[in-house]
Amino acid sequence: MELYTDEYFMREAIKEAGKALDSGEVPVGAVVVCMNRIIARAHNQTEKLTDATAHAEMLAITAASNHLGSKYLNECTLYVTLEPCVMCAGALHWVQLHKLVFGASDVQRGFTLVNAPLLHPKTELVRGVKADESKSLIDSFFKELRK
Repeated sequence: MELYTDEYFMREAIKEAGKALDSGEVPVGAVVVCMNRIIARAHNQTEKLTDATAHAEMLAITAASNHLGSKYLNECTLYVTLEPCVMCAGALHWVQLHKLVFGASDVQRGFTLVNAPLLHPKTELVRGVKADESKSLIDSFFKELRK
């Protein structure tokens, strides 16, 4: 049995989403993995940083690039709890990400709503890993927000 599965790393992204939830942010978490090692962790910080671009994916990309000393992440996998938006998908294209794994689909703002290829042609895409857990975090956040 393989220890480092997509589910294993998605659980780590879910932990990051929990940190966002605890700090009043939309609960999205991300980890970047290179050669079965997590090299970057991030969660949404748009409120904390007063920056609409401070999505978990963007922060994780920056941290991973700094760690590797490279603008390319072509040997890396990004695990993120929610389908990336168009902005984040564009950034993932430019870093030439090897593989993207996301949990819950974003039926309002997800990049797959756009009828054009946004990811790099070599990027492998895996959808729906731990989707129910990821969606549950998002749903509970917005339910609480509406109270």
